[in-house]
Amino acid sequence: MGFLRPVRMAKIGLLGLKEDRETILTVLHDLRVAQVEPVSADVLRQLAPDHGTERQRRISEEALRFRGLATALPRIAGAPARHFGSLEEVLALAKTVPIDAEVGALRREDDQLQSRAQALDQTLRLLQRLDFYGDRLELLRGESFVSYVPEGPAKAVDLWRQGLAGRPETVVLDGGGGLPRRLVVTVPQAQAEAVVRAAGVAGVRLEVVPELKGTVAEARAAAEAEQRAAARRRAEVAERLGALARDWYATVAAIDEALQVEARLLEVLPKMASSQAAFAVEAWVPERDVERLHRIVDNIVGGRTYLYRVPTDEEPPTLLDNPPGVRWYEFFIRFYSLPKATEWDPTWVFALVFPVFFGFMIGDWGYGLAILLVSFWMLAGFPGARRLPGFGREFMRTIMGPSTLQQLARTLVPGAIIAIIFGVYFDSFFGIDLLHQLIGYHAPIRPDTDLSHLLLIAGFVGLAMVSLGFLLGALKEYFHHHYRGAVGKAGGIGFAWGVTLFGLGVLRHASGPATHSPYLWLAIVAGGVMVGGEGLQNGMLGLIEVVSHILSYTRLVGILLASVILAALINSVAVGEFHSGGLAILIGAVVLVVGQSFNVILCVFEPAIQGMRLMFVEYFSKFYEGDGHEFRPFGADRRHTLPLVQPDGRPGAAAADATAAR
Repeated sequence: MGFLRPVRMAKIGLLGLKEDRETILTVLHDLRVAQVEPVSADVLRQLAPDHGTERQRRISEEALRFRGLATALPRIAGAPARHFGSLEEVLALAKTVPIDAEVGALRREDDQLQSRAQALDQTLRLLQRLDFYGDRLELLRGESFVSYVPEGPAKAVDLWRQGLAGRPETVVLDGGGGLPRRLVVTVPQAQAEAVVRAAGVAGVRLEVVPELKGTVAEARAAAEAEQRAAARRRAEVAERLGALARDWYATVAAIDEALQVEARLLEVLPKMASSQAAFAVEAWVPERDVERLHRIVDNIVGGRTYLYRVPTDEEPPTLLDNPPGVRWYEFFIRFYSLPKATEWDPTWVFALVFPVFFGFMIGDWGYGLAILLVSFWMLAGFPGARRLPGFGREFMRTIMGPSTLQQLARTLVPGAIIAIIFGVYFDSFFGIDLLHQLIGYHAPIRPDTDLSHLLLIAGFVGLAMVSLGFLLGALKEYFHHHYRGAVGKAGGIGFAWGVTLFGLGVLRHASGPATHSPYLWLAIVAGGVMVGGEGLQNGMLGLIEVVSHILSYTRLVGILLASVILAALINSVAVGEFHSGGLAILIGAVVLVVGQSFNVILCVFEPAIQGMRLMFVEYFSKFYEGDGHEFRPFGADRRHTLPLVQPDGRPGAAAADATAAR
């Protein structure tokens, strides 16, 4: 588990016998701790690039075949995982599966039936709009003319119909008034393109009347009968596929997974090097797993491997390993930029500070409770979401997908709880001093009357965050042996404290600068150190940024105050309407519900956006580069086959066979 740092990575190489190559690669696959990389130039001077085996084409073909079968057959849950001793055993079992032709034919037939059912649904909807037409449907189609049923807003359809008045060859059959407009329009083939173009301009969609026989009632009966027949046949196809799945799905899924594993093994072969008797593979591995990996591989192949460290100046891949509660906030870090493996991981500080910022800027236990309940609703899987108004569901889908919303909800829960705590302290419940009215509680600080105290607190919070950013920046420069940069960052800390204490002293005591000269000298000296470490241009810009970044944290109070004022305004308008009586009471209730709901939405977005900005701009800019590339270990989960080793390193069912083979 990492704390303030990504997991430390090591680039290692494994040298082994070629006869053990498949076993070693399978161990790497099952452990999922190694990101395989192309071998270094030093290795290629001793060994030749590996271009794979002649079995690769056969494995690829069989993998494609069984991936199709596994997708086509219905899933059968609960099938036990299967063990394969070798690739030859997998390929031999694959030859015994005889269901390709039947499954393919059944799937093609089901697709055709589904397409036909959709076409019949469309035909029935069209016939429903033609229920006013009493003649035979054959009269609506011919070699020289075509018929359309228009669909669209009533005004658009009427406007388009008026444009048809200049075309005497056009026949319009009107089914009467009402909405939607019930029309069928017959036009010569020569004019069809112009009529369709005019409909598009008017915002009307034209549906072509297909070749149908008999009256509307007869055509409807025929379509419904065909639809029932298609549904029966689809049920028969599904039943047969289910029977095949019960007999073969477990075998097909196990072969498919085994072949997918083999295909992944083949994909890394071009990154390796080999000779007639040996091979080498290199990979990034977490430092904590290097010895364990070597021990497990040695146990499987009887000690016939050699592990070596690969000296390199490459930037390692990034692996974040934070505890679950902190890991939720990696969502924001990845949204901004993944840290490099050699710099600080800001997730811990973000996870501790962002909820406090979020809750403070809300500062109302009514809003906090509302956000907490909505977050729990999202985490529960959006129960009853179908009952929401259409615009509400569309709004949620527009913001982000359900899984992302749930991920966001986890990060909002701590912030909502802190908002409740601050709200109780400030005695603010949807803008009302409810605790004072109920139990006589007097809030020690109220945002609308104690603004100077809150601004002072926000200023010191900004000073602390800027100082922490400079501290992490100085340590980063020191560890990377950029000592001049480390001195410049340390100077930033001194300048931040000096200029802040000097400014506060002058403002609070209304005295001249000379009274607080120690702070002024601290700012001057530290500012000079910062300019010397960062360079003249960057240093001068840095001095300006220090002041602006500290002051930027006063937005914490600004957002809080905006929420308080808006809540008070909504309550004031609603109460005024209540006092007017009559219909005004209903208007006041609408104002109260809609206004407070709007403020709740603002209380989610504004504190979240401003809190992230304070972290990303004012804090990250002191030490954070980002642009890291994520650690992607070789391997995948197994569900239908048994591993050679478990991901935690325990021997799998296949390990005994490998040991016995030695």
